[in-house]
Amino acid sequence: MAGPSPAPGGLIVIVEDDSDVREALEEVLNEEGYQTRGFADGEEALAVMAAMAVPPQLILLDLMMPKMNGWQFRQAQQRVPEVQFIPTVILSADANVSENLQALGAAGYLRKPIHIQTLLELVERFCAPSL
Repeated sequence: MAGPSPAPGGLIVIVEDDSDVREALEEVLNEEGYQTRGFADGEEALAVMAAMAVPPQLILLDLMMPKMNGWQFRQAQQRVPEVQFIPTVILSADANVSENLQALGAAGYLRKPIHIQTLLELVERFCAPSL
């Protein structure tokens, strides 16, 4: 069963407290033609996404963050109608996270350190670059 076709020009939100990782992901994805918006904090990301006229097509979410961790983000995301159905891919260095994907309701998982080709292949499943 094939998933939905990627829509052109979709925004990818990156929720990652490590600015080096967040900026590197944004740079790689921007170079490939994707639109990105990075957030260091899950609370801010949820508030901004809920107010967007067109919601993002994908969220890349770090699990280990201060203030609001990835688990808390996913719980809050499920309560916000504007963002609850956005596919969310978990970013984590924890090898055991893949066992918890179903509990997180995540669309996928990328293990840190992130391999660029793996990132691009996963993102391509949900979004197409802007034209």
